[in-house]
Amino acid sequence: MNSVASHKLSARTQLSALLMAGTMLATPVMAQEVAPPTVPAPAPEAAPAATTVKSITVVGNQRLEAQTILSYLRLRVGQQYDRSVLDQALKDLAATELFKDFQITDNAGALQIQVTENPVINRVILEGNKRLKEDKIRPEIKLAPRQIFTRSKVRADVARIIELYKRQGRFAATVEPKMVSLDQNRVDVVFEINEGPKSKVRQINIIGNEKFSDGELKGEMATKQSSLMTILSSNTSYDPDRLAYDQQKLRLFYLSNGYADFRVISAVAELTSNKQDFIITYVVEEGERYKFSDVDVKSEIRDFQPEMLKKLLPMHTGDWYDAKLVEDTVESLSETAGLFGYAFADINPEFRRDPETRTMAITFNVAESPRTYVERIDVNGNTLTHDKVVRREFRLNEGDAFNSFGIKRTESRINSLGYFQENLEIERKEGTTPDRIILETNVEEKPTGELSLSAGFSSIENFLLQASIRQRNFRGLGQQLQASVNYSSYSKSIELGFTEPYLFDRNISVGGSIYRRDLNSFNFINNDRRTTFQQVTTGAQINAGVPLTEFMSFFARYSINFDDVTLDKGIYYFGNECDPLVAGRYLCDAIGNRTTSLLGYTLAYDDRDNRLRPTRGQSLSLSQDFAGLGGSVKYVRTRLSGSKHFNLGSRFILNLSAEGGYIYPFGSRPTPTSDKVRLTDRFFLGEPQMRGFDIRGVGPRVIRYSVNNSDPVNPIVVTDANGDRGQIDDALGGRAYYQGRLELDIPLGTGAKELGLRPSIFLDVGSVFSVRKPALTTLANFFDSADGLTKNLCRNPDTGQQVFATNTPNGDGTPSGQYTTCATANGFTSNLAPFEERFFGDTWMPRVSIGAGVNWNSPFGPFRIDFAYALRKEEGDDTKRFSFNVGTQF
Repeated sequence: MNSVASHKLSARTQLSALLMAGTMLATPVMAQEVAPPTVPAPAPEAAPAATTVKSITVVGNQRLEAQTILSYLRLRVGQQYDRSVLDQALKDLAATELFKDFQITDNAGALQIQVTENPVINRVILEGNKRLKEDKIRPEIKLAPRQIFTRSKVRADVARIIELYKRQGRFAATVEPKMVSLDQNRVDVVFEINEGPKSKVRQINIIGNEKFSDGELKGEMATKQSSLMTILSSNTSYDPDRLAYDQQKLRLFYLSNGYADFRVISAVAELTSNKQDFIITYVVEEGERYKFSDVDVKSEIRDFQPEMLKKLLPMHTGDWYDAKLVEDTVESLSETAGLFGYAFADINPEFRRDPETRTMAITFNVAESPRTYVERIDVNGNTLTHDKVVRREFRLNEGDAFNSFGIKRTESRINSLGYFQENLEIERKEGTTPDRIILETNVEEKPTGELSLSAGFSSIENFLLQASIRQRNFRGLGQQLQASVNYSSYSKSIELGFTEPYLFDRNISVGGSIYRRDLNSFNFINNDRRTTFQQVTTGAQINAGVPLTEFMSFFARYSINFDDVTLDKGIYYFGNECDPLVAGRYLCDAIGNRTTSLLGYTLAYDDRDNRLRPTRGQSLSLSQDFAGLGGSVKYVRTRLSGSKHFNLGSRFILNLSAEGGYIYPFGSRPTPTSDKVRLTDRFFLGEPQMRGFDIRGVGPRVIRYSVNNSDPVNPIVVTDANGDRGQIDDALGGRAYYQGRLELDIPLGTGAKELGLRPSIFLDVGSVFSVRKPALTTLANFFDSADGLTKNLCRNPDTGQQVFATNTPNGDGTPSGQYTTCATANGFTSNLAPFEERFFGDTWMPRVSIGAGVNWNSPFGPFRIDFAYALRKEEGDDTKRFSFNVGTQF
């Protein structure tokens, strides 16, 4: 907001007395123009009815030449004049808008024109504008520095500013123009703006509707009634254009439900007395409901057989009339004509309405048109991206027969690049002859470089931090260059990668990456996390891909990984060896260094309409990885996945997905009792893949329980309140897994949609299984009735040898006190706490959970929250009802 220097404020003159600012409902009305002074009436005896102009002089002019002022008048020396001629001269001076005061003095034919010039504008200042910035207002203002100040221009500018605020829904805004006088006949013009509150739609009334409720009809409108549910929606403000759009929406709704005679009689928006709210009233006439009668197709194109096309029509005799279905059918027939090469097929539906039977007969007339060929392909607007990057996505070439499917596929492929504006469309223009077409692609490039820092918190990883830099259109050739760093409480990684999508300008993609990943695996002891093993992976990967068909692709890859799996020596080691009594044999088998040489491929099919948020289509994928071309790990891992999306209408989207995998190992076991597939190579299942269960909460596991041996004869295994948690809960994973998901996206109202809320309900099914039962360890102080001795398992600190220390009873059966604990045994450590290990969950039987979740594109970043309940689980599974994930960018 600008301000005027303090020494000039005292000179500010309010123009409201002369220029009255208009209200929001009408163009501001300026005060009446200052009436030009009249010519003094000559004495009756001094002058005749007509007099000759003897001379004309101009006084009071400063910037304007006298001759310039005289050029605006019709008076000339020697001209006969009377009172009417002088009146016309005054009107001519007023029309110039160059003078704030002027008069003509007549001295017996000697005319003197006295003028006071309008000031020159020094500055135009806006004050009070917060909602509309100056860069939005100034282009609409016609007043500018060094122009002549005129009241009509001020009036016009006030009206323009008020109109801008009307478009923003601020109908209570006022604009008061003021003037600051300066020296040398200059002024500053100040527009003092009072923006006022945004005018909301308080109420929407609908009169005349009987077939549909007010709520149903309001749901079809873009304008929403102001309420607590729509407090953050921008559609609650009044907009005349939106009012007209809502009338069309109502008409389309009724016509799509068979009411062919429907019309909106009136739509009135009334502004309340405080100018802050609107009340909108629609008066409608529904009319009668119609059905389809005869539906036919007539074609003048030889490749179109009417009998075949008629069988493909979606409407049938007896169905309720649907205008939207008719429009879709016209579009479908046009697309079908485009498949045969007729780019400009003219399809006109002919309607025959019968009010008596309330039926509607339709004939789709397909006019004759020539087959079309692509004459030229033009690409405009790309300044950074090379032409070939866009052209190689075209499914048509110059000289090819036109094909509408190829055009749509081309648009989809170019949009998928992410280099240009969204929803790009290829324009079709007539060529040099009627059978030629020009395809023009006008692109608008957008930044493709990304530098992001993300921070957040999740119920799985706790604190999250991510930094990445990526260029998706490196050198304008469509190449991708990226580097990323990720850090959280339990995982860290760094990766560098490069991808060339078209090697040597052929449709072959190649890429590679190098990476370092640190993973801390953990389990839960009650609600506390406990790190089990640390896995550090250093590796590199190269990959290549080639399309087999329009929707099917083949990818090959090779990677080599160097893994180092370790355990905390302070917790899990005794001496220099992993202690299976503390860690468990399954963890001891996992530690060590190993090299994995992996060769794999993926065969993928994908025809979804959008890979990020699909609404229809399906995807299938088969992947296999072979480990064993060198290295110390040997297995074949196979995965199969698929998904299908259904648009159920009314923005309900159903997603059905399933996947499964199996690892077949080669070679021998690390130990006689261990599984051939190492712990770190197995499949795991749980949150977030399967909601309702904790991270790695499904499948084979070993749980270690405490043992209360206060009664040596009948020791008690101690479990938690649910009977399924012990001291340690270690997930072992499995060789095989499967998972299925059924999820329904539920649409919300406009207000929730604008907030980015996307709720869903889901059903998850899955299991992971097939692992060799590990060697379990049981350690418990017990009473041996055979020899009457209480035995404690002890360990020699020098040799690590595990032995029993015995306590010899006295003659009366009481302990003698000798070797009561291992500490009293010569050279041996103290007792280990008694425990017992149990193995659970190795079954293919499905686990089932149901729940609801919400995705929210919040101002702080993407947020996901889920509530789930496990309908079916196996003994040992870990369930979890609530989970969330949130992050942001800064």
